[in-house]
Amino acid sequence: MVEDYLSENEQAEALKEWWRDNWAWVVAGVAIGLSLLSGWQYYLRYQTQHAEAADTLLDQFATAIKNDKAKADSLLQELTDKYSTTPYADQAHLLKAQDAVEASDFPTAVTQLRIVMSDSKDKQLRLVAKLRLARVLIQQHKEDEALSLLDAANAGSFLAQAHEIRGDALYAKNDVNGARAEYQSALDAYKDEPQADVSLLQLKLTDLSDANAHTSKDASSKASTS
Repeated sequence: MVEDYLSENEQAEALKEWWRDNWAWVVAGVAIGLSLLSGWQYYLRYQTQHAEAADTLLDQFATAIKNDKAKADSLLQELTDKYSTTPYADQAHLLKAQDAVEASDFPTAVTQLRIVMSDSKDKQLRLVAKLRLARVLIQQHKEDEALSLLDAANAGSFLAQAHEIRGDALYAKNDVNGARAEYQSALDAYKDEPQADVSLLQLKLTDLSDANAHTSKDASSKASTS
């Protein structure tokens, strides 16, 4: 390199000349770097404080919804207004829907679940809302709407749950064979979740098998006596 052939004095002079020509850019670069660092730190602090405030509101909402509906509605509105893009607002809508289901207020539950299903930035929460909405629709005797809502191909990590709920909808429509097929698909999907409790699902399958056997026996008896 050229520097290898320069004397120490020549190198020092070259460095001084470079500094005279470029000091402004160096200082500006340092200033910009410090400014960006400061801005990033401010952003992180803001995000932390924003999340902590939303979390506090969600805790207050979860308490109020059990004993002070007016306060709960006010807190839900605040969460929606200030934190609509966060999971905290989504969780509040899910809690509101759960409370409505417990009170058999299915229209309110549907409204809250559709909000999460359509507006949430979190794909998993959108899927959770869709599954819960399908269950509510079955409660409202809207089995066909529930079935059209649940596409097993797009259920992601909730594949087993989607098949099971589809089975519930078909059973409500008296489609025993269709329900059995969905329940079996759900049971097969649960094999990838060794910790999952499938006792209720297995009971549903057993009941369908018993009902089918009973129906077949009755049919045979009628045929033999005719």
